[in-house]
Amino acid sequence: MRRETVEVDVLIVGGGPAGLSAALHLAQLQKSRGGNPLAITVLEKSRDSGSHMLSGAVFDPSALHHLLPDFESLGAPLGPAVHEDRLLFLTEKRAVRFPFTPSPLKNHGCYIISLNRFVNWLAEQAESYGVDVINGFAATEVLYDGDRVVGVRTGDRGIDRMGERKPTFQPGVDIRAAVTIFADGVRGNLSKTVLRRFRLDAVSQPQTYALGIKELWEVPAGRLTPGTVMHTLGYPLRSEEFGGGFIYGLASNRVSLGFVTGLDYQDPLFDPHLAFQRLKLHPLLSGLLAGGQLLRYGAKALPEGGWHAVPQCYINGGLLVGDAAGFLNSLRLKGIHLAMWTGIYAAQVALDAVLTSDPSATRLQAFQTLVDDGPVRREMYPVRNVHQGFGHGLLAGLTFAGLSLLTRGWWFRDPVPSLVGHERMQTMAAYHGLSGPVGNSINVPIDRKLTFDRSTNIHFSGTRHEEDQPAHLLVHDLDICRTRCREEYANPCTRFCPANVYEMVKVGDDLRLQINASNCIHCKACDIIDPYQIIDWVPPEGGGGPKYDGM
Repeated sequence: MRRETVEVDVLIVGGGPAGLSAALHLAQLQKSRGGNPLAITVLEKSRDSGSHMLSGAVFDPSALHHLLPDFESLGAPLGPAVHEDRLLFLTEKRAVRFPFTPSPLKNHGCYIISLNRFVNWLAEQAESYGVDVINGFAATEVLYDGDRVVGVRTGDRGIDRMGERKPTFQPGVDIRAAVTIFADGVRGNLSKTVLRRFRLDAVSQPQTYALGIKELWEVPAGRLTPGTVMHTLGYPLRSEEFGGGFIYGLASNRVSLGFVTGLDYQDPLFDPHLAFQRLKLHPLLSGLLAGGQLLRYGAKALPEGGWHAVPQCYINGGLLVGDAAGFLNSLRLKGIHLAMWTGIYAAQVALDAVLTSDPSATRLQAFQTLVDDGPVRREMYPVRNVHQGFGHGLLAGLTFAGLSLLTRGWWFRDPVPSLVGHERMQTMAAYHGLSGPVGNSINVPIDRKLTFDRSTNIHFSGTRHEEDQPAHLLVHDLDICRTRCREEYANPCTRFCPANVYEMVKVGDDLRLQINASNCIHCKACDIIDPYQIIDWVPPEGGGGPKYDGM
């Protein structure tokens, strides 16, 4: 097949906060030095900039101050400034406010934002500096020259579900670059292949993840003051499960709320989506949402492993930044500003590599020096073991998190040992024995006013895929699904997916797995926590996926 080849100086894969910060800062640096402009391209799989962006999101503007000091006059779409923080412990019927707010959860100087709108605005700023932001094209393959990354290939378009070419077929394009920056997000399809090929995580701890589920609501005016931030612990989680809820006041009549749970739980019957519905039945939330209307829904995985789980981020011809490399502070519940900082650092290093015609790993290793000497390490290193502490239960985790503020993360074993999340899931026999399902396995009444089933929620995610295309969720051994997984784990994919992608359907006297790929909201949970690790998430045809307007 003959493919078009495009040559650029720097290619950024992923148009999120990290990738766009890299592109924008690179263009700024190039403009300040003069000379011939660089060819800078951002390749983004979503149909519009920001469409796939989802976060809580309480935003620390420190990196934005550095990137665009005049962001206010440029119309940055920041929401209300945070004016109140509350930390609550929930029982089934009560909410007990902590007597003080731990310093990592004090959000003075931060803003509540729509990440979707912020990223869309950031893309406009990058384009104003001459950056080419190409939407609707998914990068599906890394191009190599020996042990050096030299670019990526975009996916072929116009392939039907049987793998045959349709009349609209267009072959993918090879985009070659002196430096390729991988900013393809948590469990990115390209960054994970680069990590494996070069064993970049050989000396780091295994990355651990959480799943965040979010809804945007319109409620009667005056329910929650704009700028109010509430975080919850406890109900509906058991002490062995990591996570909590959040409630943010966006406007007098608009709130965002969500639920984050670690993708390292033990109970194979645990259902994050169902637990979120239970959370909304708590009097605190049901009273807040009464008479309101659901506007948007979405879900996204988060890298929670911390400093010790960050891999080597530089290779010959390439860099990893943002969520793709795990730059997130799980104690502060923030990662947008860290992603932006790493994008800024990548820009500085990439420019030097291009100007010296030396994109070697030795040259790009300067990225690690910038990370180590700047605010990223200063923020992440003192909380490097916090998530691992919660592996011993809520009380142990809270105790260790408190001690970390005094010891700057030190412990008798440093790093604290960590297991890969899917290895913590127990079989039905090991967890439930003969007693049957308990705890979070119970059902929740669905009224489609306060609580919703997955199919209804998907409608509010704006998800759209071309139906006649190859499945982008690859299950490498379907026999396991109807035999071993059914017997040992009762098919947890039907529960850990927040979008009803995986469904066991009756065929004759047997059950088989049905993959509803058009429902996928690109959260990556299946790629992460499947106990057999036989599910591989790859991008669908470019432009497909959710549309998180205002999220």
